[in-house]
Amino acid sequence: MYLLGIDIGTSSVKVSVVDAQTQKCVANAFYPDTEAPIISLKTGWAEQNPDMWWEYLQQALMRANVSGKYNPKDIAAIGIAYQMHGLVAVNKQQLALRNSIIWCDSRAVEYGENAFHSIGEENCLCNLLNSPGNFTAAKLAWVKKNEPETFKQIYKIMLPGDFIAMRLTREITTTPSALSEGVFWNFTKNNISEEVMKYFGFDKNIIPEIKNVFSTHGFLNKEVADKLGLKQGIPVSYKAGDQLNNALSLNVLQPGEVAATAGTSGVIYAVTDKLVYDKQSRINSFVHVNHAKEKRIGVLLCINGAGIMNSWTKKLLGADKSYDQLNKEAANIPAGSDGVFVIPFGNGAERMLNNKLVGASVQNIDLNKHTPTHIYRAAHEGVAYAFRYGLDIMRENNIQPKVIRAGQANMFLSKIFLDAFVNVTNTPIELYKNDGSVGAALGAGIGAKIFAEEKEAFQNMKRIKLVEPKGNNEYDAYYNIWREALLKKYNHSL
Repeated sequence: MYLLGIDIGTSSVKVSVVDAQTQKCVANAFYPDTEAPIISLKTGWAEQNPDMWWEYLQQALMRANVSGKYNPKDIAAIGIAYQMHGLVAVNKQQLALRNSIIWCDSRAVEYGENAFHSIGEENCLCNLLNSPGNFTAAKLAWVKKNEPETFKQIYKIMLPGDFIAMRLTREITTTPSALSEGVFWNFTKNNISEEVMKYFGFDKNIIPEIKNVFSTHGFLNKEVADKLGLKQGIPVSYKAGDQLNNALSLNVLQPGEVAATAGTSGVIYAVTDKLVYDKQSRINSFVHVNHAKEKRIGVLLCINGAGIMNSWTKKLLGADKSYDQLNKEAANIPAGSDGVFVIPFGNGAERMLNNKLVGASVQNIDLNKHTPTHIYRAAHEGVAYAFRYGLDIMRENNIQPKVIRAGQANMFLSKIFLDAFVNVTNTPIELYKNDGSVGAALGAGIGAKIFAEEKEAFQNMKRIKLVEPKGNNEYDAYYNIWREALLKKYNHSL
């Protein structure tokens, strides 16, 4: 018996097929081979076509199926992970009415800020645990104001994972987790926020049927099953945003447990049983995947400009080299990059900087001393410093990680980044082999009750490496210089 996990990412769609008995991945594939396009018609805008995700999923699954490592007809359940906060709107024919306004789009900041003040800051923070900020509800408000004809045609709105589940099953559902990502969810009433819906003038009928994360969100449609080579009627039994799903894949489910990622964006995600909020909404709280069973809140710090800063630097300075080669060369540069430093915030409005467009920059370059390798190393260190800045905000809100779990992937493959991260944050990192699509497959097993209990899904999970801070932390001085420069840029953006 196998489980299919789907990860709808910003740059690609990945699928993994997992043996339910051993919890081992037997095959995986992704599509496309180059990064998927982001449509940016104006500065700060970011969109993707939802039908593109659907096409990419079909191509990725086809690649996995032809591997011959499993019989596609033996797949028993499907789980979906997806890029968070994106807005998808469909009509009654289940056709997307416009491109999805995705997570790093900044156009709706003003709409969220106005709602924060009008609904009441105390009201929002106590009940929504967040400012409406730049999340899905504010994005929908932008559509209502600027594209009224499109808004009139909306039958249902959803998050990206809800859209893919709809294409698989022809059924439309959502979850408390997804609604909390969009800041539609009232945590104290455990239901849709009447205040948000009333303020923005949204009809409750546009919200799909609400089901728990681990539950049946529909059954695979016959026409789709035939096209994908799968068995008709298998359930989509799990849907979760990518960071919640990453936490699940690392078995981060209980209070005090913390996960991190450093892909396109960087995230620290901590689980608590308290209704935690930051007074400035610089960190955000969402319904965790196992909230229905026990009160579990995920507190998320997001850095939009993380791996994308590293990727941009590579394209600019080392397009003909591999990441591994560049990392090895950068290891020859001393910590602190001989005084050059990078501020990585160039991928939309940063929540931890009060939704300001601070921008990315390379500073303090000495034309006679610094090389492209200095800048490449400084990008790694700059992302680590951004994590420290955000973790300090989490610590202000009584989130005190003793250890952080992360997958050995993306920037966590870099020894330079790892060294800077653990030392500037003074927090150990445990590295595991994990993958978002594998996590989604395990989630499908939990949701379909193929696993008798959650812990059964992680019985074979083993730590690869523990990286601990050094006693003498040389990064503190470099971080303080970086932080001072950041605050100058931040104040200039006000």
